[in-house]
Parts: sequence; C-alpha cells; structure tokens
Amino acid sequence: MTGRWQTLVRGATVFDGSGAPPRREDVAIRDGRIAERAPSLDPAQAERVVDATGQWLMPGLLDIHTHLDLELELAPGLPESVRHGTTTVVVGNCSLGTAFGSQRRNGDDPILDCFTRVENIPKPVLRKVVDRIDWDTTAGYLEHLDSLPLGPNVVPLIPHSMLRIEVMGTEAAVTRVPTAQELRRMAELLETAMREGYAGFSTDAIPFHYLANDPHKGRRIPTQYASFGELRSLLDVVRRHDRVWQCTPDAARRFATFLRFFFTSGRLFGRPLRTSALTAVDLTHERRTWKLFPAIASFLNSSLVNGRFHFQVLGTPFRMYSEGAICPIFEEFDSTRQLMSCEIEDVASRRRIMASDEFGSLFVKEWHDTGAVSTFNRDLDALRVERCPVPDWCGESFGAIYRRLRQFQSGDQSAARSDAEREALSSFPSPIGREGSFLLHLLRRYDRDLRWWFVVANDRPEVLKELLFHEHLLPGFNDSGAHLINLAFFDGNLLTLQLAARESVDKVAHAVRRLTREPAEFFGVDAGRIDPGARADVVLIDPEALLRYDTDANRRMIHRDIFQHEQLVNRSDGVVTTVFIAGEQVWDGRDFTPALGSRKLGRALTAGGTKAATANRAA
Repeated sequence: MTGRWQTLVRGATVFDGSGAPPRREDVAIRDGRIAERAPSLDPAQAERVVDATGQWLMPGLLDIHTHLDLELELAPGLPESVRHGTTTVVVGNCSLGTAFGSQRRNGDDPILDCFTRVENIPKPVLRKVVDRIDWDTTAGYLEHLDSLPLGPNVVPLIPHSMLRIEVMGTEAAVTRVPTAQELRRMAELLETAMREGYAGFSTDAIPFHYLANDPHKGRRIPTQYASFGELRSLLDVVRRHDRVWQCTPDAARRFATFLRFFFTSGRLFGRPLRTSALTAVDLTHERRTWKLFPAIASFLNSSLVNGRFHFQVLGTPFRMYSEGAICPIFEEFDSTRQLMSCEIEDVASRRRIMASDEFGSLFVKEWHDTGAVSTFNRDLDALRVERCPVPDWCGESFGAIYRRLRQFQSGDQSAARSDAEREALSSFPSPIGREGSFLLHLLRRYDRDLRWWFVVANDRPEVLKELLFHEHLLPGFNDSGAHLINLAFFDGNLLTLQLAARESVDKVAHAVRRLTREPAEFFGVDAGRIDPGARADVVLIDPEALLRYDTDANRRMIHRDIFQHEQLVNRSDGVVTTVFIAGEQVWDGRDFTPALGSRKLGRALTAGGTKAATANRAA
C-alpha cells in the first residue's frame, strides 16, 4: 500500500447513525475500518478517491427480519439485499432456521417440513440447501458462517421450532408436551447458544403456519404447541443474558397474545426482556387497528410494566401476490389449506380437490364469513389481475370483471370486449350468484395461470410515517428471502428514507438512526456507526434518485439460477450508488463487483461482540 488510506470518500453529506444533523465530510477507509472523518482530508493520501458530492453517506442498513437462512447457503453474498443498501441481516426468525443443522433423523426432514408452507419456498429449493448442511450444533453453525464468503453481516437467532425438534423429534414436538427432562435439555441448549453469542430466540404464533410433510400436514409448526410454562422457562434464559425475543401474534386470539407480550415486563419478572414483535401495520380492511400498536407498545414500556418492547414496521405498502390459490393468506381457510398442502407444481392434485362440490361449498361459505379473522380485504375491487390467459383482464380488478360477467349473463353480449373474454365469461356457471362463486370458478379454471395481487396494509403514507417514527416501534422488517413468488420488500428501508426525505433533512437523520444504530443497539451487535475504528460497512445514496423511486414500477419476477426457480424482487438501481462492506466496494449503483460472494466480507455478528463469542465457542 502506497497511500495512508485505501479509500477516501470525499464531499459526502454524512449521516453517522446517531440521529444528529448531517455534515459535509470526507471519510477515509483503511483495513476495512473507518480511519478518519473530517471536513477535508488530503486526497493524495488515498489509493482511491470516490467523489460523493451531492450524495448521502450513511452506515449500512439493517434488515431486522429475514428468512435468508437458506439463501446464505447458495448465494452468501445475498445480492438481492445488498443492492438496496443492506449490510446486516437477522436470520432464524419466526422459530425457523438452520442453527441445529439439517436435523434429518428417523425419517424426519424438518427444514422442508417447516419452511415449505410457512415461507412458501418450494421443496426442491429447500433440498438444495439441506443437502449441503454439514453441521449439527449451534457452535458448528457459527463456525460455518465464519467459513462462508458472506456479503452482509449475519445476526443469528435460535429458532424455537427447531429447538423443540432437536430435543423431541418432529412427531413428539407437535403431538405432546415435553417431559421435564426434555424441557431442561431445551433450556440447556438455549443457554449454550446464548453463551456462544446468539442474539436471541424466536417463536411464532401466527395461526396459519402449518407443516408440509405427511403425516403432519394438518398440524402447525412445533413452537405453537408450547405452553406458557415452557415459554417462560426458555425466556428466562434469554432474559438472563439480556438477549432478544422475536415473536409473532395470534390474530385469532388477540387477548392471549397481549397477555403473552407481558413476558417483556421487568416489573413482573425482575428484569425487562428485549422483545421484538411482528408487526405494526395499517390494514386496508381494518382502518383503526393501526392505533393499537403504538398504544400497546407504549403501555408495555411504561413504568407500570417496565418492558423493553417494540413492534417491527415495514416501510412499504404491503403488496401480496397470489398465483391461483398459492398465497399465504389461503392457509387461513379450511378449504384452501388443502390446496396449500399440495406441492406447488402438483396442479392435478389441486384441481382434483377444487373440483369437489364439498370444497366449493366450503370455500364460498368461508369467503363470505365476515366474522372470521382475515389478513386481507375481500373486496373484489381491491384484488387486481397481473397475468392471465384472458388479455383483457390484465390490470383490472376482480370487481370490474365480476360486474361485466353479471352484465353478460343478464343478456348483454356486448359486455365481452373480445372473443377471448367472451369465451371466458361463457365458461362461468349461470347465474354466477355470490362473489365467492366467481372467485371459485377463477381458481378452478386457471390455477397458477392467474396471477393477482392486493394490498394488505400500509397504503396511507401519513399513517405509515407515524408508525415508522413512533419511539416504541422500529422499522426494518422486510421479510427478505421468504415467499419467493408472493412478496418483495427488499427496498423497504429505502422507502422509509424516502418518506423522511419528503419532509426534511432532520427527518432523514432520524430515519438513518432508526435503520442503523437503533436496531444494532437493540440486538446488541456491532453495527450501525460511522465512527473512527468502526467497520466500514457504509452506503452512498443519491437523494434525487431516492425521491423519484417508484417501488411498484420497479418490482420484477426473475429467474434465480441458485434456486432454479422464479423470485419476486425489487430494482432500486441508481438509488444506492455504492455499497462498501468491510471497506470493500461490492455494488456500484448498476452492478456487483467481483468481491461480492467470492471474498469473506461480512461476519456472524454475535451479541456482546465477535471476539467474546469466539472465545466462548473455543472454551
């Protein structure tokens, strides 16, 4: 090296993650760390100078809720996250993960069993991962992460479903309570993992998370069979180590969920438990529900309860896609849950199920059951066609098609705008009757050839901003790596910055803190700073391109070679102009550099620091 620094970023508007107003500064990088920050540094001292005039420099963004555990094994550079400025990801969420290895014993295949339906990831994709797994302990997983050419840093949690399976086996984990000896063993394994530096422990209570393998397709994932006593015993371990409990609600049992949140209480349990819960949203079909989230979190964090609690927040409209009935929301209905239990490519089995009169009657009944808890708005005008064999329908709402069908069936043949639509409308039973019967026919006839979407939540920017910036809520939930063909929120953090940029520079400083330093401090890991000595995980953003960015216009379905499968992704290219991880440039605004995925840049971030965790693992 001939210069004092490897890289000098000049003239950037620097948001350092503290929340303080930005300053125009030069930032020098040496040996993967921030070497100096000053209003002006000598470019002659640097091997490479990056002109960042007019751009924002900030710490790399944290994605606090992902299911990238599987992609890490196939593409450890995590390119679909990196291109949006993400340099740290949390894995092992919702009680699922690979911390205990493949756990293939006695004919069980738990990763396929748990991930396939919960995260809508096809089994052939999952098998590609499981076949590679060569560790079987939590220490072995951390050592494995250390061996990978990671792009972003990885913050691992211990997943409860996999912990139960490790101790009890799949069959017992979903059919009986653990023995006292098994419960002690779970606590011992969790204690070991906390000593090794795992950042926390994840559970799940979402009522439509089901297993995918026979003979347990009618049962939910193991964590949901845990008693209050089991949870308390395990959370006592997490509390003692001051780590994080990541949890999800049971929307069908809201009061029980609220009571469970009291595990965060220091007043009741002697010490507050860091609790990160999914998720504060502004539902499109329940317009007042959003107000509950800040109210609940504020109460739990009050002096009366003495908790350390937040709800996670998604920074983008929650748009969900469905191919026929292949969509997470269809696990909510007894009728369509049968379809979700089929392999995604098993068209014949789905058609056989849908053809029965019993299925049809139950589906229509459930569709019109207004008393049932539901994730989405069942108004046909809220459901829109993206792709279909009938070209006239693409871009239209189901409501518009339904009304035209009723007009056609009343005798107005001019309602059909083409031969293709005339044939499609003629195929419906006449008279069509209720809206549920209309949707039933679409599912039966087109299956996955009908791709449609709807917005679950967060379509009101003014309400979303209140959630994102409430002191007892935390942005950064993106669900990256899950639901390959249903969701794409990789750019959620950028949209939080966009909302802030539309208000003021001070709001941007606040947003940067919320997306970097705050989550890093909450999870107890070394990230989210631009201070001398800190790791040089930093991003440059073009503020003008950020303001112009339209997430809906930049969503793409692409073929991922690593999966041999399609995935819905985002393309914010040009908004994030540069990403450095450990001082190495991995993204240039248009493409990835050769370093991403080929060199070890990121690391497993453990609570309390990597060195301490490494010493614990070696001991």
